[in-house]
Amino acid sequence: MQPAPFTPWSWRDPASLSGSYEPAGADVVDETGRIGEDLVGYRVEATDGHIGSIDQASYDVGSAYLVVDTGPWIFGSKVLLPAGTVQNVDYQGRKVYVDRTKDQIKSSPEYDKETFETAEYRERVGDYYTGSYRDYPR
Repeated sequence: MQPAPFTPWSWRDPASLSGSYEPAGADVVDETGRIGEDLVGYRVEATDGHIGSIDQASYDVGSAYLVVDTGPWIFGSKVLLPAGTVQNVDYQGRKVYVDRTKDQIKSSPEYDKETFETAEYRERVGDYYTGSYRDYPR
């Protein structure tokens, strides 16, 4: 579990995201919060298995997120994962590991491509994931 307080829209300490391989010439997270390698297309693994692949990623400081295409797992829908849920990045294996279960992700607020960048939606998602850390400690 990430140390308290959980900050949903910020990347974790770069040392915890180092994974098994760092791309040559690219820091994992720079001083602006930008990841050195684009994560679009990477597979996403929950604590209990594969959930999909990254369709879109934002690296903006304080509002970073991943949009994950879950394919048939949640009937072809997408989910929004705050950057704070990312536990580790395996660049060589092209995988991102998040520290939530499939059920916790499936129960998150429904993704809406029209409103996912609004303050209201992001607050709901942030509150949900903050609560999941509080309610389901690991």
